[in-house]
Amino acid sequence: MQPSFVVRQALQLALTANALKPPRGARTAVPAFFAGWLTGELAPHLLALTAADTAAHVARHRGKSSKAGLALAAASAAGLGTLIAQSQRARDEIETALTEGIGTAYADELEHPPSPTDLATPWGQLAMPFRMRDPAVRRTRDIAYAPGGKRFLLDVYAPREKVTGAPILLQVHGGAWVIGNKDQQGLPLMLHMAKRGWICIAINYPLSPAARWPAHIVAAKRALAWIRDNAESYGGDPGFVAVTGGSAGGHLAALLALTANDPALQPGFTEADTSIQACAPHYGVYDFAATSGRRSSQTRLKTLIARHVFEADKDPVNFLDDYIAASPLDRITEDAPPFFVIHGVHDSLVPVGEAREFVRRLSEKSQREVAYAEISGAQHAFDVFPSIRSAHVVRGVERFLEWAYRGWLRSNAHRVRRPVT
Repeated sequence: MQPSFVVRQALQLALTANALKPPRGARTAVPAFFAGWLTGELAPHLLALTAADTAAHVARHRGKSSKAGLALAAASAAGLGTLIAQSQRARDEIETALTEGIGTAYADELEHPPSPTDLATPWGQLAMPFRMRDPAVRRTRDIAYAPGGKRFLLDVYAPREKVTGAPILLQVHGGAWVIGNKDQQGLPLMLHMAKRGWICIAINYPLSPAARWPAHIVAAKRALAWIRDNAESYGGDPGFVAVTGGSAGGHLAALLALTANDPALQPGFTEADTSIQACAPHYGVYDFAATSGRRSSQTRLKTLIARHVFEADKDPVNFLDDYIAASPLDRITEDAPPFFVIHGVHDSLVPVGEAREFVRRLSEKSQREVAYAEISGAQHAFDVFPSIRSAHVVRGVERFLEWAYRGWLRSNAHRVRRPVT
């Protein structure tokens, strides 16, 4: 028996309320995330379903419609409308972050400054958010970048039309260092960038608890070394590699950018160039060692990182230096590459305060540009599939990456410029 109209609308209103204002606290973080993430990013679809369900109910019960159900539906529709409006704010929030972080005239440095069409919401693409493929992009799957099986494989996304000397984007998936794979995250951004002439590479890496730190970052650096040795055969320029990733992938992306050529993280391949030319982490874990004293960071350190990611005999009290060495917040140097840090205001799993502190310290110390965007209404993992919000963020990240690449080209004028695609 299907749930009644009143029950359906009560459930939808509860999900909408959670997305608008998720509860705080460790006990509610995971359910608040899952419910809020899907509701927030699928708000237009849920609004359409609410309208259809209401219309069907009214037609079925002529003159006897449930007043309670209709009131719940109206409240839910209003809330979903608010969520859609919040999502649209991402366009201005991203643009403000870029102009404040890298300069008001940054768009003048792009080869193709954004047009009104580029900045518009791509409603056609959002109609089927889980259909993530593009005929203009060719994907080469499961290439081994190091021995060790499926956790040491990568995929290459390239324009279908052949390119040479293209900039490269490395995507590192998240999953709390214990789950996830290269097929699940970063797809909207990689498809968007590959369609525009970039070479995008998504990697797997060893997962805990089977693998213990620093196996994760060592594998990411091995993948980067593979890129430097092999990217040309796929049309890429190994001289320019930007990195992105979300959550644990944001942690690894930021750490890659901040630990270039660190021999302690490159056992057996210390000669490899593991420098990064630009970094765009999303909702990353930056306070890995909980040195900021934030309660959420301390809880994560005790319940997840110390128990499942590090060796069991390496507690954070007696081996704090090892945790600090793995923490982007504590590895910032003046040599950091340009950063574009992106975080959702409503993130239940990694509270936004962690990103703020990372950006504050990075801005104080780095000699390069630091842009930071707080995205209204955004939960953790808001960019996993195309949505209003993620579409605006993807296009903003594209502008940041193109700006970083153009600046790198000017600094390396002796290099042959890639063809325009």
